[in-house]
Amino acid sequence: METMTIYVKEATEEKPLQLLEAFLLEMEEVERALVDIEEGEVAITYDPAQISADQLTKRIQLEGFHLTE
Repeated sequence: METMTIYVKEATEEKPLQLLEAFLLEMEEVERALVDIEEGEVAITYDPAQISADQLTKRIQLEGFHLTE
């Protein structure tokens, strides 16, 4: 398992945060997702044998979430 941290614009609001968490936890490649609502930071523990970090971020973007720097 590997952990990556991304910043998601919508993760600073309660409703989008719940949608993001639900989406990530439904993915079988994702073991855990921890969200810091104050920072908009999302720590994702995933299986790199099943999905790459790039593929994971693209799927998050396809769900309508916007990554920030």
